[in-house]
Amino acid sequence: MQVGMVGLGKMGGNMAARLRDKGHEVVGYARHPEGRDVASLAELVEHLEPPRVLWLMLPSGDPTADTIHELTSLLGSGDLVVEGGNTHYVDDRQRADNLREYGIGYVDAGVSGGVWGRENGYGIMVGGAAEDVARARPLFEALTPDTGGGYVHAGAVGAGHFVKMVHNGIEYGMMQAFAEGYELMAASDVVDDVPGTFASWREGTVVRSWLLDLLVRALDDDPDLSELRGYAEDSGEGRWTVGAAVDHAVPAPVITAALYARFASRQPDSPAMKVIAALRNQFGGHAVAKAESGQSSDS
Repeated sequence: MQVGMVGLGKMGGNMAARLRDKGHEVVGYARHPEGRDVASLAELVEHLEPPRVLWLMLPSGDPTADTIHELTSLLGSGDLVVEGGNTHYVDDRQRADNLREYGIGYVDAGVSGGVWGRENGYGIMVGGAAEDVARARPLFEALTPDTGGGYVHAGAVGAGHFVKMVHNGIEYGMMQAFAEGYELMAASDVVDDVPGTFASWREGTVVRSWLLDLLVRALDDDPDLSELRGYAEDSGEGRWTVGAAVDHAVPAPVITAALYARFASRQPDSPAMKVIAALRNQFGGHAVAKAESGQSSDS
């Protein structure tokens, strides 16, 4: 089928390439000239045959909102927008309602697979009306792994981005567990081969996973991770997951702790830990590391 791809970055560009590899006609548009087929949204819409299908792979927030707003004046009744970015699920229903006034369908699609998706396929989690999802189904099938699986119609509009949000929250927890295990083994005087230990876990163990494969790959390149800073950003979906857990009164301690660990990674000298150190010194006379020299002194 024919599809217009809006956004040709690391994800959108690779997705467009995989769709072309599977025989679909992709017309690509991005703000930057490199790799795009048309120079504007208006030209993209004009190039596509109605009823059109447009897939958006843009940063969440204003870039996505502004693009959808512009499309309301360009698309026509019967056209379909698939929003594949990391949008907060609460925004999806409002956007779907707005587009419906113009006769335009809306499907939210959570996409997982990163830079490896073109080769291995993506996980696609969608929300929307059954008839809208069915129209885009050939695209979902082309993007998911050739071995099968990797696709779910999770529910109505918003469900796709909700389950992708939860997926990313789980990812936070899994990554944090591997990270803590690495630090514990590296700090011990018992384990001589930390990278080899992780590599051994790739077969026959209950923790084998693609994330473990990627960790082993990173340790092959840099066994003690000396080339990296201990600093981690968050995409926002971890925060949304924790917020949803609060909204629904669902305990999510692992995901919450993993999110807070990323916040802690951005502090060169934690103010909170300074308070802990000061209190330990006050009530117990414990040694305190002085900021100027980094030396400990007893009071």
